[in-house]
Amino acid sequence: MTSSPALELSEVTLTLGGTRVLDGLSWTAAAGEITALLGPNGAGKTTAIRCVTGMLAPDAGSVRVLGGPPGSANDRVGLMPQSVGAWSAARPGEMLRYLASLYPDPVPVHELVDALALAPLLHRPYRRLSGGEQQAVNLAGALIGRPELVLLDEPTAGMDPHARRRTWTVIEGLRSSGVSVLLTTHDMDEAARLADRVWIMDAGRVRICGTVPELTAHASLEDVFLRHTGGAA
Repeated sequence: MTSSPALELSEVTLTLGGTRVLDGLSWTAAAGEITALLGPNGAGKTTAIRCVTGMLAPDAGSVRVLGGPPGSANDRVGLMPQSVGAWSAARPGEMLRYLASLYPDPVPVHELVDALALAPLLHRPYRRLSGGEQQAVNLAGALIGRPELVLLDEPTAGMDPHARRRTWTVIEGLRSSGVSVLLTTHDMDEAARLADRVWIMDAGRVRICGTVPELTAHASLEDVFLRHTGGAA
């Protein structure tokens, strides 16, 4: 394992609309591992990811992505957002072939179609897919460029149990291939199964972190989560 983390946020502060969303946020994601970033709604998880991608610039603190500033390694980062409105009129097969054309050595589309059971969806308009089906297509799009780092924001939201298990298998395969993964989720079972290290944040700050065995030595991950967060709506 390389000593340099795939992601590093140090004392990141950001105020939006008069509200401090990130308040001295510090955490790291180790290279070649799955890191889970957990927190209640409004904790600042998605805002932190937007700082990682360069969509938002912190007021203070630093963000390093694959050793450089946000945006410097976008061709090495795969992003799976919670929704992709720009693709609403397209068909998944068209989307994936187009995305593949942007990279010199993409993952063959058929491999992703098989791994995520996308064949029945390829010719249906993206906007007519269920939320879970859209998520599966979004994941394929994030992986097609063979990224070194993958950012997964609620990757299994809306998925049925079969699709969720397929997605878990794909994510575990990324780690086995040496890909670094940052995962946000509200599913404690998902985090417990997949993550090498968990960071639990609330109100823009990390409240507790550790490996799953460390955090769950005396309580479930859900109990640890509830104990260290305020549950803001």
